[in-house]
Amino acid sequence: MSLRVLRTELKRSVAPWPGVVVLGGSLAVFCLIDGIWWRGNAGWTAQWTSMAMWTRYLLAVWWPLVVGMGAVYGLRESRSRMAELLTTTPLPAWRRAAVPAGAMALVLAGGFGLLVLVGGVQVALGATTYTSLGWLPISLVAVLALVAGAVFGMGVARALPSVFTPPALVMLLLLLTGFLLNKSSDGALPSSIAPNRLAQLSPGIAEPREMLLTLSGSVHLGQTIWLLGLLGTGFALLSAVTGRARLLAVVPVLAGAALALLVLPGDPRDTYVVDKAAAALVCDGPVCVTQANRSHLPELALRGKEALSVLHDVLGDKAPNSVREDTELRALGDERGISGDVVLVDFDERLLADVTGEELTRVLIAQGLAPNCHPYNDREGGGHVDIVLQSIAVSWALHDPRLRPLEDKGTDPYVVKTWADADVAWQKLMALSPAEQRSRIAEVRAAALSCTGHNRLPVLMGEAAR
Repeated sequence: MSLRVLRTELKRSVAPWPGVVVLGGSLAVFCLIDGIWWRGNAGWTAQWTSMAMWTRYLLAVWWPLVVGMGAVYGLRESRSRMAELLTTTPLPAWRRAAVPAGAMALVLAGGFGLLVLVGGVQVALGATTYTSLGWLPISLVAVLALVAGAVFGMGVARALPSVFTPPALVMLLLLLTGFLLNKSSDGALPSSIAPNRLAQLSPGIAEPREMLLTLSGSVHLGQTIWLLGLLGTGFALLSAVTGRARLLAVVPVLAGAALALLVLPGDPRDTYVVDKAAAALVCDGPVCVTQANRSHLPELALRGKEALSVLHDVLGDKAPNSVREDTELRALGDERGISGDVVLVDFDERLLADVTGEELTRVLIAQGLAPNCHPYNDREGGGHVDIVLQSIAVSWALHDPRLRPLEDKGTDPYVVKTWADADVAWQKLMALSPAEQRSRIAEVRAAALSCTGHNRLPVLMGEAAR
C-alpha cells in the first residue's frame, strides 16, 4: 500500500470522520461539561493513570459508534455497485482491503492519540510529580479496540451489505456494552452483573473514582488477545471473496475469545488492582503521603507538624502522633476507617482542596479533634454538621475569640440553621471552665471516633445525643 494511495483514500472517503468524532466528542465531554472528571485525585488531568482510565471510560459510547461508522464505510462497494468489477481486477483482495482498513486505523489511532496528548500535557503541567508508564497499556488497548472495532464493522458490512447493518451493529453493541458494564453493587471495587470474564470483553471500563486503582496485567493481555481476534475476523471478512472464506473468517474472533476467557481474571479483585508503586508511602517525619501525591508532602509536612503540636497540647497522651494519607478502598458512602492515633488525610475532601498555609493547619487540627466518619467530597456529598463541629473544636484549640468556620456558611436554610445552632453551642462552651471545656471536647472526640450518631452538637452542649 503506497502513501499516495493512502493519501487519496483519506482525502476522498469518509475514513477521517471516526477519528474526528472520537477526538472532538471526547474533548467536548471533558472540556465543555463541568463533570466529576474535573474533581479530586481521580480527575482526568490529575494523574497519568486516571487520565488513561477516563479516556478508556468513554469507549463505552465511542466503541459501538466506531463499529457502526466502520460499517458505513464498508458499504461503499455495494452502494457504488462496483463489487463484481473489483473482484475481476488482478489486485489481490487482501491488498484492496488493506487500503480502507489502513486509513481507518490511521485516523483512529491519530484521533485517540491526540486526545491522550491533550490530557498528558495537562497532567504534566499540573501539580503531580509522580510519573509512571503504567498508564500506557491502558491507552494502547484502547487504540487497538477502536481499530479492531472499525475494521470488524467494515467486514460485517461487506459480508451483509444492507443499510440496516450499521444501525443494527451500533444498537446491539450499545446494549451489550451497557449490560457488561452494569454494576451489580456499589462496592469498593467495580463489578458487573455479568460474569467478570465476560464483562472484560468490553473495551469500556467503569467510571474511575479511586486514584490508586488500575487495570491488572491479565486484563491487558486478555483484552489484547480478544481484540486481535476481532481485528483478524474483520479483515478476513473485508477481503473474503467466497462464501467459504467468509465462514472461515469467524475463526480468529472465536479463537481470540476462547483464549481471552482463559486469561481474563474471574474475580473483580484481580481486575481492578491497587497500583503498588503509586500507593507506596513517602514520609517526612510523622507525616506520610502516597508517591502519587508526594507533591503535597512539603506543605503538608510543615503544617502537619504544627497541627500535631497543637493536638498534643490540648489532648495530652491521647493525641494522634502522625498524619497519613488515607489509602483504604471503600464503597461510596461507607464510613472511613478513622483512628485516634492518626490524622487521616484524604485529598478528595472538600476542606483539603487547594488549601494551604494556616488554613491547612486548622483543617488538620480539626481532623485530629473531631474526625468525620463519613466522607465530605464532591462525589459523595457529606454532612455540614461534621464541619460545624470541627469548626468549633479547632476554634477552641487555637483560642480564637470567636467561632471561625472552616468553610463558607452558604445560604441554604438548613445550613444556616445548623450554623445558628453552632453559635449557641460555641457560647455555651465558652461559658464553661477550662477543665469542663476540655472534658466536652474529649466527649465529642470519643463520639466521633466511635462513629456513633450524626448530630454531636448536643454532646458538646452537655445534652443527650440525638
